[in-house]
Amino acid sequence: MNNKSIISLVLVAVVSLVAGYLIAFMIHSVKPENRVSMNNETDSLSYFLGLNLGYSLQQMQMEDLDASLIASGIKQVTTDSSSFDQMMAQSVFMQLQNTIQERQAMEEIEKGTAFLAENAEREEVISTESGLQYEILFEGSGERPADTSTVTVHYKGTLLDGTVFDSSYDRDEPETFRLDRVIPGWTEGVQLMPVGSKYKFYIPSNLGYGQRGGGSIPPNSLLIFEVELLSFE
Repeated sequence: MNNKSIISLVLVAVVSLVAGYLIAFMIHSVKPENRVSMNNETDSLSYFLGLNLGYSLQQMQMEDLDASLIASGIKQVTTDSSSFDQMMAQSVFMQLQNTIQERQAMEEIEKGTAFLAENAEREEVISTESGLQYEILFEGSGERPADTSTVTVHYKGTLLDGTVFDSSYDRDEPETFRLDRVIPGWTEGVQLMPVGSKYKFYIPSNLGYGQRGGGSIPPNSLLIFEVELLSFE
């Protein structure tokens, strides 16, 4: 056996030993009532596969799922006792997922509509015919851009729950773009602003990203933007 093979075997042994100690440490760090019995590598692999699946579902914000039914589904597949083949299961899953997404999208529309109705009652909020709402945080004295103007702005965009999904302030760098190449709420709203102004826009989903959403923006989301118009040409 050459030196390289010996070194490889030693590394494998060390990694396995460290992994064993790490798992043992984590198990004993858990409260007694939450501990599970893991007697070999297969037990450990099974448990941590379950943990990874659980964390993935948690990130998908699907906390109300029935863990026992998830376990039953996994068991039926691994014991080849499921009445659904993989293709059928995927088809049903996609249908259910679409139904959930449609329900969530409708909930977003309802929340946005309720918010705009209440927001419109505020004295400082102005509503346009399109449904766009805005308030003037600071009124500048410059000219107003046209829909084909190229504007330079600082802005912060948030969802209804306050989540910031984009901010030029955080990047410490303003953005420049043509007004006819952005969402309709921006195209309409920024034209209302004299240079030097700072406005706050409440953009309904039909003037934002609509059903498609975008990036971290869920479908049919109401968007709130604080926009500072620096210049245009």
